[in-house]
Amino acid sequence: MGNNDIGVRFAPLAMTADDFRHAGHALVDRIADRLAAIPQYPVTPDDSPAGVRAALGLGVPMPEHGSQPDALLAGADALFDHSLFNAHPRFFGYITAPPAPIGVLGDLLASALNPNVGSWVLSPAATEIEAETVRWIAQFIGFPAGDGLLVSGGNMANIVCLIAARAAAMPEARSTGVAARQPLVAYGSAETHTWIQKAADICGLGTNAVRWIPTDADLRMDVAALRRAIDDDVAAGLRPFLVVGTAGSVGTGAIDPLEEIAAVCHDKGVWFHVDGAYGGFAAALPDAPPDLRALARADSVAIDPHKWLYAPLEAGCALVRDGRALRAAFAYKPSYYHFDEAVNNYVERGPQNSRGFRALKVWLAFKHAGAAGYRRMIADDIALSRAMAAAVERDPELQLLTQSLSITTFRYVPPEVRSRLGDPDVERQIDALNTSLLDTLQRGGELFVSNAVIRGRYALRACIVNFHTSAADVEAVPGIVVRTARALAADLGTPRR
Repeated sequence: MGNNDIGVRFAPLAMTADDFRHAGHALVDRIADRLAAIPQYPVTPDDSPAGVRAALGLGVPMPEHGSQPDALLAGADALFDHSLFNAHPRFFGYITAPPAPIGVLGDLLASALNPNVGSWVLSPAATEIEAETVRWIAQFIGFPAGDGLLVSGGNMANIVCLIAARAAAMPEARSTGVAARQPLVAYGSAETHTWIQKAADICGLGTNAVRWIPTDADLRMDVAALRRAIDDDVAAGLRPFLVVGTAGSVGTGAIDPLEEIAAVCHDKGVWFHVDGAYGGFAAALPDAPPDLRALARADSVAIDPHKWLYAPLEAGCALVRDGRALRAAFAYKPSYYHFDEAVNNYVERGPQNSRGFRALKVWLAFKHAGAAGYRRMIADDIALSRAMAAAVERDPELQLLTQSLSITTFRYVPPEVRSRLGDPDVERQIDALNTSLLDTLQRGGELFVSNAVIRGRYALRACIVNFHTSAADVEAVPGIVVRTARALAADLGTPRR
């Protein structure tokens, strides 16, 4: 079944120091050159899946014999040629930031060390750096965290916090399941990210356990409706265990009235969680709105360093006020683990046993930029978004819908139908035109925006979490959108009177 002669191992993956150095220098040089030249390239290529596979030489049989590293790493050029660049200054899609260069190098160093940050004994330096990174993140946003850990992103950070809330409300659920007694119910606004559905599903609650609370005219949770929903569920014999407040919704950047929600949760004895995956870092700004600063009253907060700390993917963070909560939710004591109880073992604080060294890239970037540097970059992103909103409002063919934090939403409205806005037939035609416009813009490569649905209307959505973006990039957006929309409308036939 194997080589009986193990005196000399056959190790084709091994490299000498000189070979590694040569291949690494060539790759780093290539990456540095391409990153510097990103503004000269389209935001994303207009590729098809078949075209990408052909360009990368995919779809071939598994190789029986290996190849030289230099030849393999030369394929980095093809990866750049057939990738979307979230480091492009005109990438405004979703909430994906450019990678801080120090973070890129940090990932290289973390991979070289390759610690398993599940137990202290396997990762002494990495464990202590993660603990400090979590502490810095909590301090930066003003949250009095008793504990926390880094995870893959916002979905997992929020799910970890929900599981902690479930364990606090029903400790026996870990052994008997959630159906042991009163069914648990959770609450979030109609704008809450879909992570809550995944969490309810994964944790055995079922998505019917989620109560979707309506929003006000500014797309913020209606707190009076929340209070009524909790009272109704208690009267029906159900167990409210979690309320989710959103600190920067994905669609529009709306911030729920967190101060009022905190008061309701305190009155009702319900765990208050804040999904701050996107907007939570803006709580660090001197002029942060009071509702955003009120995340400090939460029992837990989810926040993503790979968003507004510009860390390379993946890096999310789950924070809890009570330092015992994560162990109560995740710790087990199997015989094959021998842990020193006096040190930090992250396997007891989250769902992963094998954990990568995510913290290094975040820790290095904090030391590189400093808290003041981060506050300035976040404030600049918000200012640029407001400038984009102002530029949109100045254009007679665009309609501004919302602006909050660093998200601006708008749509193209042909001049000849502007007087008929609100007519259902016209609105459907405008929605269809903007749907096609989004696809055309994304394939065109000049800029990249995503979409939102605002009060039933299809919108273009531009989110700025990008330290490469300038005022000139923002000012260019209305012209590109209008030019593209006019050409598209001519082809499709615009709504007429």
